[in-house]
Amino acid sequence: MYPTLLAGLGLLAACLRYARRPEARHVPLMLCLGLFTLMAGALGFVTGVMAMLRGFGTSAGDVRPEVVLSLGLQESLHNIALALLLVTLSVLAASVGAWRLSHRVSSPVPA
Repeated sequence: MYPTLLAGLGLLAACLRYARRPEARHVPLMLCLGLFTLMAGALGFVTGVMAMLRGFGTSAGDVRPEVVLSLGLQESLHNIALALLLVTLSVLAASVGAWRLSHRVSSPVPA
């Protein structure tokens, strides 16, 4: 979860900076950090599921397999939940910047 947290905090910082002073040059950085945050969360989930399945064969015999699988899956999903939380907060901040930029521009932006 540490890579997801670091990427997400970087994304949030970039989006907050964009919200304060919206400039088009910050958009590629926000997009890359957003994608990196989501990919780090997905990678954390996949490696968590892999670790759960690897340990599943060595689990104690008195524990039901459904319990082991459900607890392992729930733990692995924390990575995706963290990534989605950080991306959601960041997109909210970026939306403020986009709103401020749209009200600052007096002429339409060329396509």
